[in-house]
Amino acid sequence: MAEINLGAIKFNWKGAYNNSTAYVVDDVVSSGGSSYVCILASQGNAVTNGTYWNLMAQGGGASSTLTTQGDLLYRDGSGLQRLGAGTSGQFLKTQGSGANPVWGTVSSGGLKQIVFAQTASAQISSSSSYTDLTGISVNITPSSSSNKVLVMACIQYNILSSNRGFQARIMRDSTAIQEPNNQKENYVNGTGAESHGRSSYMFLDTPNTTSQITYKMQVYADGNQPVTFNNSCYSYIYAMEVAV
Repeated sequence: MAEINLGAIKFNWKGAYNNSTAYVVDDVVSSGGSSYVCILASQGNAVTNGTYWNLMAQGGGASSTLTTQGDLLYRDGSGLQRLGAGTSGQFLKTQGSGANPVWGTVSSGGLKQIVFAQTASAQISSSSSYTDLTGISVNITPSSSSNKVLVMACIQYNILSSNRGFQARIMRDSTAIQEPNNQKENYVNGTGAESHGRSSYMFLDTPNTTSQITYKMQVYADGNQPVTFNNSCYSYIYAMEVAV
């Protein structure tokens, strides 16, 4: 019986293409994420040469999508996509389901500056209107008009007579930003005993300016006897600029 040579009955996997290897028909190699089959024996002919090679399987995964160091791979509505590297200091930000990720810039929020003042002694007698409390005042210039200023103050007081007290408020320049907090004191049997105390105030202000601001405390003394704002502790005021 005559013998018939059927040749190769399966493909011959040869691994990655090598320019110095001699290939014969039905040899299969890989290159650039795709695979190619030899259709004409040769050596040194690149897989892109259609005379000697046919494309067997087209690559299309991460290796062909990512092109540069720092690239990230994500899937959009149709397939794999490349997100190029962001700039130094950025963070990867998700935009939720149905949206693609992006690079985000870290907010410059936080404490920007703080100013402080304190006083050991201040006194105000009865008056018909609010009066600046000496020593409880600070100046601050915001670095951005969108920033906020947290104002905190604490005043120590002695009330020297019965049924006497005061009201206090925080001022931004000539504008009251925290209205009266009534600190009126009443004493047992209306006696003239002296009273000591401490009152604290806090307000988050949005001044909307980059011009200098003065924050201060104003006090209205109730009655004919003076209210002395000093004690074993100091009175003080803080103004802290924060970016949010």
